[in-house]
Order: sequence, then C-alpha cells, then structure tokens
Amino acid sequence: MAIIPDGTTSLAREGRREASRGSSRRLTTDGRHRGSTILAILGAFLIGVLAPASLGAQTTDTRPGSPAGVPLPAPVESAPLAPPPGTPAAPAPQAPSSPAPAAEATPAPAPTPAPAPQLAQPPAVAPGPSPVVNPDATLAGKPGDTTDVDTLVLTARPTLTIAGQTTWDKGLDTLAEVFEKLRGEAGKLGLQVAGRPLTHFIETDDIGFRFEAMLPVDRAPGAMAPGDVRAGSTPQGNALRFTHKSPYDDIDTTYENITAYLDAKGLTVRDQFVEEYVSDPRKGDDPNFEINIYVQPR
Repeated sequence: MAIIPDGTTSLAREGRREASRGSSRRLTTDGRHRGSTILAILGAFLIGVLAPASLGAQTTDTRPGSPAGVPLPAPVESAPLAPPPGTPAAPAPQAPSSPAPAAEATPAPAPTPAPAPQLAQPPAVAPGPSPVVNPDATLAGKPGDTTDVDTLVLTARPTLTIAGQTTWDKGLDTLAEVFEKLRGEAGKLGLQVAGRPLTHFIETDDIGFRFEAMLPVDRAPGAMAPGDVRAGSTPQGNALRFTHKSPYDDIDTTYENITAYLDAKGLTVRDQFVEEYVSDPRKGDDPNFEINIYVQPR
C-alpha cells in the first residue's frame, strides 16, 4: 500500500475540516451556505483523486541510510541532442574491410648464363663436280712394264655378276655375250659402268670351266628382281698382276710363263685366277689383244 506524504495528508485533513466547518456553520443566507458547501466537496474530491495518481509515479527509497519515506525521482530517458542546423550528417560506420593479402615475394631472376663463344664457321664450300666414272678403268691402273710382274693390293668394287660355265672352244664368245647382258642390266638399274669386265675362273678341266662374269659399276645396286644377275664385288687383297698382249688363242703360253714364275719364286697361290679384259672381248683375234691376269698368293 502506498504511503501518503505528509503534505498531502495535511491538505486532505484541511479539506475535511473545511467541510466539517461548512456543515456545522449556519449561514444566514441560503446562497452563501450552499456555495461554501459545494466548494468544500469539490476540494476534497480533487485531493482524493489527484493524490493517489501522483503517488503512482514515485517510489520510496529503501536503500540503507536513505531517509525513510523520501521518494526517488523517476528515471528519465536521455535523447541525443539534435545537431545544429547546417551540420553535415555523420557518415555511417563502415564494416571493417578484410585485410589485403600480403604481396608474395617475387623471386630474384636466375642469372642469365653468358652465351657460349661462337666459333668461326668455315666458309661454305660449293660442292665440286661429281667424280667422272671411267668405264675403261682397270683394278690397278696401267702396268708400268707389260713384260714384268706387278705386286699390288686390290680394293673391292661393286659389280653386277652372272655365274655360268662353258667350253674352252666357246669360252671367249660366251663371256662376250654375258658382258653385254650385264651392261644392259646396269642401264635398267640406273648404274654406270665403272671399269673393264672381268672373269673369275672358279674351276677348270680339259673340256671347259666354271666362271663368274663381273662388270664393275659406280655403286652397289639396291633390291634386284630374282634372276641370274646378282650383286657382287671384285677381288681384294694382295695380288700379282701379269699381262697378256697377243691374240686370245695364245693365252696358254701366258699361263705357262706364270707357272714358271711362281715356281721360280716358290710362291703358292690360290687355284682361282681373274682375267681383266682391257681390250674388247669380242675382238679376241686382235694381235694386240690385252688382258690383265691377277693371281693372289695364299
């Protein structure tokens, strides 16, 4: 229950006394008596209504050491002061921005290696003319003395080769035909004849002989169609060269001289001989018909 302050109690008491006086007085006139009575009632009514309302907004300080019955003032909410006219509005606070990422450290560039010293390039040499292929070249050049024996070393050269056999009576004619066939095959293969034709005597008897006819060419042939013509090479290694210069029918005399020479020197040679036809083999009856005969020691 709210406690009525002393001042208010005095006012209420005073009003009541005034009402009590008004009721006990006897006014002489009716109008004055009624007016006083009405004022007294109105005053008592207002005091009774307004006093409790004013007490509802106040509280009693109950803290220790406070005077008993002293009302505390009601809390007042403070409002921010309005800025003076013409003052620009304060900017709205901005949200803190995320920190910028730290810049990555740029690696130091690798040292550039010093360029290697440029060697002086020799001047370009224009290609010379292709070597001339001599179709009349022999395995070891021309002999210094046809009546003497040459000791030399043979170098292998590519050839087209045909193997066959014939009799002594038809031997040179058969060989001439085979050489012409080899020349035709070289032309088909795009090869150039690079030397005089040769015959490698593989085996002999009283009737005839087995042979390999060879025609030197400028390079080894590539793939060849099956047939009697095949790729081969000339003999190589140490050799003795004898020269026959007379009609082919006199060739037996030359071989007798070769055998005598070998016996005198005590040389042992292979049983296979090689004839190189310096002259055209189709002209075996020429008195100056020339043949180189190669014998290889064992």
